[in-house]
Amino acid sequence: MASTTSNSGGRTLRVLLIPFFATSHIEPFTELAIRLAASRPNAVVRPTIAVTPANVSIVQSVLERRLHGHNPSTIKIVTYPFPMVEGLPKGVENLGKASTPADSLRINLAALSDALMRPAQETLIRALSPDAIFTDMHFIWTSDIAKELGVPCIAFNVMGAFPMLAVRHLIMDNVAVDGNDVATVPRFPVPHIRIPRTELPDILRSRNYDASNMVHSMQADCFGIAINTFSGLEQQYCEMYVREGYVKRAYFLGPLSLQLQPSQAAKGVADSRFIDWLDTKPNHSVVYLSFGTCAHISDAQLDELALGLEATRRSFMWVVRAAEKWAPPKGWEKRVEDRGLIIRVWAPQKAILAHSAVGAFVTQCGWNSVLEAVAAGVPMLTWPKVYEQFITERLITEVLGIGERLWPLGAGLRSENYRKHEVIPVDDVARALNTFMSPGGPGDMARNKVMDLASKSHAAMAEGGSSHRDLHRLVDDLMAARGAKGSR
Repeated sequence: MASTTSNSGGRTLRVLLIPFFATSHIEPFTELAIRLAASRPNAVVRPTIAVTPANVSIVQSVLERRLHGHNPSTIKIVTYPFPMVEGLPKGVENLGKASTPADSLRINLAALSDALMRPAQETLIRALSPDAIFTDMHFIWTSDIAKELGVPCIAFNVMGAFPMLAVRHLIMDNVAVDGNDVATVPRFPVPHIRIPRTELPDILRSRNYDASNMVHSMQADCFGIAINTFSGLEQQYCEMYVREGYVKRAYFLGPLSLQLQPSQAAKGVADSRFIDWLDTKPNHSVVYLSFGTCAHISDAQLDELALGLEATRRSFMWVVRAAEKWAPPKGWEKRVEDRGLIIRVWAPQKAILAHSAVGAFVTQCGWNSVLEAVAAGVPMLTWPKVYEQFITERLITEVLGIGERLWPLGAGLRSENYRKHEVIPVDDVARALNTFMSPGGPGDMARNKVMDLASKSHAAMAEGGSSHRDLHRLVDDLMAARGAKGSR
């Protein structure tokens, strides 16, 4: 995969992208590949995306949706084997396919394992010999391999700058999070961010910092870091990354999902069904609910949520994970059939959020979902589930003011462990939705703020915008690094 000469007479930059085993990582990595391929005329940048066999279809689906069914030869897909992991069913190579938290943990541990994961990835990297590598944070050894090959390694993070920095600062200052303590994120600008211990990622609760410290060391050692965000959304936190010297170079490239819109001809039958249903609803009248591809939710909570939606008497569209074996309460589907729609297949979330009928988004605060809601100008009701989502919630509700917590502060225990997370009852679900959606209520106030950010997100991705400029700066820097290597 060494550099070659293009038809235009310039040299081609061949980049390899290696995402983690989750749809929420694979999709933005694929979107970044599309952006890189389109950044220069005459296919000067040629991306290759490396995934395990069971994840190929996710890459292909993104390429088809974003590129109107045409996958240019400039973007290639290669595979490497997923390791044998004791206790993990064969073919489960994605967090979205994990039917239990134990299986999710097995996938995460496998991804972080030098012994299990490095050999196959290193063999692939050395065989392809790329000019640059874009690696997920889980694969900390890729920077060492890149250094041995003498090529740049970019750490591409699919989370925002805010949650990444919050975790980093809590670890750096060894903030105590014992018992029922509430941690205050150090060295953050006002407002002060305070998070109960139960809502922090496991690495902070257990104080098992080894993996995080290795990730931070890898970031500092890399050529640079790229983040799927834009300065208009997280300006003071983006600036902190550079000012504090945590990385050599920083590129803020998002929202990557804004890059290309699917044509009407490219829409599938399923897309049309959902959009046609929304077409029958008044503006800002529908509640859209989706908790991503990774979170596990108890059947008891799903029951309460279903009955709460029924009690609101509002229209709703609700995405339920295919891995969930939950069945709605008896008679519920019949009672809500005129105003409710459950989706158990892939949902065209961007198109749904962009529809004028959607008035609120109940979200787990996954970063891709946050960016898509911001780009569409849709206010959010937050219901975080795992990982950094409880931290990201604070950005939405306390810093930006573009959403509110679905369950008020102090109402009950929330936890990364869904078995410890108290069940939010029917009445609280209905009350939160009705209050947020009422005319002149908090949803309208949040909408005004998020609409301003929507304009900024589109401006960032437009030609000459901050994210557009950072993408071109990134490509220029990689080209310069390759040229410097060739001159030695």
